[in-house]
Amino acid sequence: MTAPTPSAAAAGTFLIGGDLPVHRLGYGTMRLVGDGAWGEPADPAQAHRVLRRAVELGVTLIDTADAYGPEIAERLIAEALHPYPPGLIIATKGGITRQGPAKTEYVGRAGYLIQCVEMSLRRLKIDRIDLYQLHRIDPRTPLEESLGALKQMQEQGKIRHIGLSEVTPAQIEEAANLVLVTSVQNRYSLANRQHEETLSFCERKSIGFLPWYPMAGGKLLRPDPPSAQALAQIAARHSVTVAQLSLAWLLQRSPVMLPIPGTSKVAHLEENIAAAALKLIPEEIAEIETAAAV
Repeated sequence: MTAPTPSAAAAGTFLIGGDLPVHRLGYGTMRLVGDGAWGEPADPAQAHRVLRRAVELGVTLIDTADAYGPEIAERLIAEALHPYPPGLIIATKGGITRQGPAKTEYVGRAGYLIQCVEMSLRRLKIDRIDLYQLHRIDPRTPLEESLGALKQMQEQGKIRHIGLSEVTPAQIEEAANLVLVTSVQNRYSLANRQHEETLSFCERKSIGFLPWYPMAGGKLLRPDPPSAQALAQIAARHSVTVAQLSLAWLLQRSPVMLPIPGTSKVAHLEENIAAAALKLIPEEIAEIETAAAV
């Protein structure tokens, strides 16, 4: 017998903004481009194959940003998938400039963000961005100016929903006085849970929570840390990898959790999506959390 084809639909569905359904296990595109989110992919054809395969496997939420490349990830998405299938949501971000590999600067000025939105629309070949996220709050620019620009674009019909990234509950509340915040994208994983308070806030407000670096940037996948060894033993009982175990834990950690693991390989993508079907009982979840803390 052949193994069943994995499907992101097994993760269940979340309504972004209460009206935008997505399968809870998505795909992030930062790893499609060069190291440090800089430059072209080593194999553009393979990048296209990964994007197409993600859609075939039931992914309905693709997360990207104009800073990935920069501009390259958005272009790859359009090259591979446009015209887009019904129900596919492409979330993008703006507000970070990139000067080289892993070199960034936050820019939240109104004129710049308006340009970011317009250029993302052009690269993605769409008339409206379903979810546009402020990539970072610029400490040098009043939040009223940054979000005012996005609200202006929303009123013009060029943005459907607005989200934030790397924010605290206090910052979300401040932003909520200006716009309806429908998503938050913070760094979060089994190995990095510093944003528990923000996650709890999002649960209370039914705000989608997109954890980036959901596998802790590969930390849990290396064999040397004691936590990785303990997690490997648990994963072996389920005949899965530690990466799959970590993703399953995220999906069951919260109903608002929308993991967006990234990869540039089709086989790795299929492995990630298969995690949607892994179900854990409460005792196993507690065991996983204890093991990760070792």
